Amino acid sequence: MSPEEFEGILASGESSCVEFKRCGGLPEDDVYETVCSFGNRYGGNIFLGVLNDGTVEGVNPKRVDEIQRNLVNRVCNPNQFDPSPMVETEVLTKDGLAVIRVWVPMSASVIRFKGVAYDRAFDVDRKVTGDYLLSQLYMRKQNYYYEQKVFPSLTLDDFRVDLIERCRRMAVARRPDHPWRDLTAEELLRSANLWGVDISDKTSGYRLASVLLLGKDSVIGSLCPAYRTDAIVRRIDLDRYDDRLLTKTNLVESYDLLTGFARRQLPDSFYLENDQSVSPRDIIVRELIANLLIHREYSSPMPGMLVIGNDGIRTENASRSFYEGRLDPDNFNPMSKNPIIAGFFTEIGLADELGSGMRNLYKYSRKYTGQEPEFSDGDVFRAFVPVEFTDGSATAPQEQPRPNIRNKHPEGMAVDDAIAWLLDANGTVTSKTVAELAHVTPRTANRHLVAMTSRGILVAVKKGRFIIYERSTD
Repeated sequence: MSPEEFEGILASGESSCVEFKRCGGLPEDDVYETVCSFGNRYGGNIFLGVLNDGTVEGVNPKRVDEIQRNLVNRVCNPNQFDPSPMVETEVLTKDGLAVIRVWVPMSASVIRFKGVAYDRAFDVDRKVTGDYLLSQLYMRKQNYYYEQKVFPSLTLDDFRVDLIERCRRMAVARRPDHPWRDLTAEELLRSANLWGVDISDKTSGYRLASVLLLGKDSVIGSLCPAYRTDAIVRRIDLDRYDDRLLTKTNLVESYDLLTGFARRQLPDSFYLENDQSVSPRDIIVRELIANLLIHREYSSPMPGMLVIGNDGIRTENASRSFYEGRLDPDNFNPMSKNPIIAGFFTEIGLADELGSGMRNLYKYSRKYTGQEPEFSDGDVFRAFVPVEFTDGSATAPQEQPRPNIRNKHPEGMAVDDAIAWLLDANGTVTSKTVAELAHVTPRTANRHLVAMTSRGILVAVKKGRFIIYERSTD
């Protein structure tokens, strides 16, 4: 490590991968707890002879070799560590004082120090206790994606056949000779790798990814009860929100609902690209929401978040990362968190190849506001794209004009999105108008309306023999 790098670390302070330790004699147990936590997380550097505030105190120069020898002996002692972590040491000097740098790489296995596993959270070493935290730690060390979890009891009845057909049409619209065109529903699910075998116990069945993409809402809620995506607008009422959309349905229709919600709240502008008019807003919304849904760690109870504020739009979702910190597009190596879900979104045209999302967000954010987006990864992935509202005030932007209900899309639209569309246009909806716009039965439309009423989003008003629905004012 160069003197300049060392100076920069001292100035930046402790973090998830940097720890300062005073070392008056031989290293104490707290040093080895940090060794354990670094090995279990992303790796990191421990600097012996540095106080918490970055002041260099140094170690005893006569004991430098003894300290390094003691450190190696303890990490190799099976009564102390299981398994033994890898460490390397380096002696640095500053102002004539000796500092020992201990580099700990990320381990391929879960490490325990004196029978206890430690993990790193910000600049703190914490004991890992409880089944959930331990399972998360082991999952991080394995080449395993939670989307691949197999549920042998699932059958085709647990899936939305109408949604499977919609996705088939979307894939064929992009590529007329798509292999899904002539497959049965069951064959399509297998072709999309949504059915598989758990190699640990040889059980076979539909994967969690299949339910998240195409499952009925009741099945999704049963297998993934914490799953939801919360979208809010917080521009006027900064304590609560101005508008809100909470989705718990499948990922395909969640994508429709979330993109429609975001587009209604954000100002639009167009510019010419290769003699064609392009909407940077629509591309930004598409990439942010696709990333929010595709690359989430679905074993985590943390909900996905989309927040539109006066400064811009930001998203947050649980992540399974091998890196923590700000992402730089110049040295960014994309890695799919859920390759099955990502592949399905690509087939139906809701996402492009891996890594294109960040490139598009940088490109079109500059076109949109002249500013660059920000990304950071860790246990939580965060994205932010600046937005300049044309009115310059903390009021919601004007919505874009809505098509007349008679000009329906030939494939219809998601039910909840149709409800929002009609409310924007007319102020009220009925099960019949929703059914016509979404191409579903009135019974299906009514089920969605009743559910939104029970959540306090809508209120039902009886008009003669009919019931109409309008937005709740609470």
